[in-house]
Amino acid sequence: MIKVQIYPVTMLATNCCYLVDEETGKAAVSDPGARSKALEAQIDRDGGRLEYVLLTHGHYDHICYAKQLADKYGAKIVTGEHNAPFLQNTALNGTAVHHIAFTPFEADILLRDGETFALGKSEIRYLYTPGHTTGCGIFLFDDVMLAGDLIFRDSYGRTDLPTGNDDEMAASLKRVKELDGDYQIVPGHGPLTMLSYERRHNPLMRLL
Repeated sequence: MIKVQIYPVTMLATNCCYLVDEETGKAAVSDPGARSKALEAQIDRDGGRLEYVLLTHGHYDHICYAKQLADKYGAKIVTGEHNAPFLQNTALNGTAVHHIAFTPFEADILLRDGETFALGKSEIRYLYTPGHTTGCGIFLFDDVMLAGDLIFRDSYGRTDLPTGNDDEMAASLKRVKELDGDYQIVPGHGPLTMLSYERRHNPLMRLL
């Protein structure tokens, strides 16, 4: 089982998650769009056992502290294979238009749709879910979904930014809707929700 703690970062209150495999103490962080001293203090208290930095997609508010955090703890950066260009291209990741200082970097592990990897004794699965961008994906473990900007409570990610696509968003939401069972959804921003709730109330998901 993986324990999840959320540390909001950036002016957009990105839900940066600290994941700890309870059996081994090995840890990961998702979507560190900016530095959180509180998060780093917790990692240090836990022995600095950060294995991975996970990126759901490549917008600046999800990636801008990824390289620094990974380098500090010797962690590997993990994301979907289609997200690779966003880690290099300032027009795609939004740092250029927002005049944010950014040094391009590369991921250590590029995942294909459906691939899994281990965090300690726990398994994490990656699903490719384009729509908000062509690089978007989600991470699934236990009964938790790290959804990035695919889905929010009663809403879903915008598609009017570079590489966003309405048809791909609808297809990705349909795929998530049809997953077996239920998941607690940790969206990229805002309150947590449940997949069962979104199946009934999400305005686009209800139509699919």
